[in-house]
Amino acid sequence: MEPRGGKLNSRGLRFTLSTAYTAVFTLLLIGVSLIYRHNLVASLDSQVNDDLNTNWTIVKGNLRIYPDYKLDWFLDPNDPEENSIKAEVRRVDFIADSDGHILEENPANSVAAESVGQIRRALQSNQAIFLERTLRGVPYRIRESWVWDEAHSRRFFVSIGTSLAGSRAILNQFTWLCVGLIPLVILAGYLTGWIFAGRALTPVLEIARAAQRISGSNLSLRLPSRKAGDELDYLIETFNQMIERIEINFNQVRQFSTDVSHELRTPITVVRGQLEVALFTAQTADQYRDAIVNSLADIERLSQIVRALLLLSQAETGQVVLQKQYLDLVELADETADQFQIPAEGAEIELKFIPKVARCEGEFDRIQIERMLSNLLSNAIKFTPPGGRIQVVVERDGDEAEIRIEDTGQGIPAEHLPHIFDRFYRVRGPSDHASPEKGLGLGLSFVMWIARAHGGTVDVQSEPGKGTTFRIRLPLTGAPPQHAAVDAPGELMKPV
Repeated sequence: MEPRGGKLNSRGLRFTLSTAYTAVFTLLLIGVSLIYRHNLVASLDSQVNDDLNTNWTIVKGNLRIYPDYKLDWFLDPNDPEENSIKAEVRRVDFIADSDGHILEENPANSVAAESVGQIRRALQSNQAIFLERTLRGVPYRIRESWVWDEAHSRRFFVSIGTSLAGSRAILNQFTWLCVGLIPLVILAGYLTGWIFAGRALTPVLEIARAAQRISGSNLSLRLPSRKAGDELDYLIETFNQMIERIEINFNQVRQFSTDVSHELRTPITVVRGQLEVALFTAQTADQYRDAIVNSLADIERLSQIVRALLLLSQAETGQVVLQKQYLDLVELADETADQFQIPAEGAEIELKFIPKVARCEGEFDRIQIERMLSNLLSNAIKFTPPGGRIQVVVERDGDEAEIRIEDTGQGIPAEHLPHIFDRFYRVRGPSDHASPEKGLGLGLSFVMWIARAHGGTVDVQSEPGKGTTFRIRLPLTGAPPQHAAVDAPGELMKPV
């Protein structure tokens, strides 16, 4: 939950986004600062080395050593620029022979003084040696090498240096600037992230507040789209679709509660009335027996209702697992249609089975396929007037089987067709409210679930006054088993 009343919630999404943004920003800032400092150090060191190499070139080009070991600098004493260069070179210099005899040294800055061993190592090396030393707290960079004297045909050790105070001051200034500015930049970055995260999450909070206003009495509430085409609009659209599904299911459950209460109240009232009448008026055993038989019939109807509701609940929650076996749909449909011949004849309806193929084999759950066909045939007989006709057609279309239940009954109005497979939905006519034989409106829900569980589809075509056709398409999967399959256990439930 987001912070309320300005309080900071350490587990809130706004705090998390701001902290994550600040952490990444801080790491990037510190990384860039370290890289820049490293490059700055390399640049300053390169500049110092370039200065030393320049001064070294001046030493080699202008220093002369005479046979009596006297030194002379071939620079114009009247040229201020050359005098400045000479002063810079001689400010920190040290010149000696291979035995350590000093030819020139600046006593004020004797940081270049070396031992005889170090002098000889430098004279034997063909590369310049760079060192760092400190004099009275000031760091210096020293360049040690040698110059060749033609007069003595020998090498002389020469060491020159330059102060690092200026470059170190620049480096320290940059370091302290980073130390002082980085916390301020991090704080500013966090505040910026906090503000932008708050603005970005405002629509989400509006959605949350709208969701809090939704209840069973105003499920028709929908959130308006922002028309931005972004992720939040997609979230709003998904939220509205979810509320729409909830509203549909809520209405179905509400209607179901009404239907179930009515369906259960009627037989319970009848049973109670019959038992009360028998209790107070029955005088013979036959009268008691008749009351008990009638009560058992109504109790059986109650049992059917409860079993139907339990089975549908188990199916929708995935607790019903198909027990597939290799079956011939032509044979199975023929057997099921044969079971309904007597009820059809009793209703003065002609029931025909028309196989378009000799065999139509695949892997199916026998009990569920029988339940599906039984529900459709029961509905067809129930809604077909006397003198009508019902046909059960089985044919094959490629890798799919097609079963059609065609009747010449009263038909289904077009406005009801999109809803007939919904749970608890019943098409009510003017006289349906008082007929207990119309069922609970669960049969076609079972039909749809069974078809989908087998990977198939169900569609319906109907015209009021002319009849209805249910078309079921099931994929023919699996191969014939090596041994005969055993029928899955279970009870063929009566149509609901």
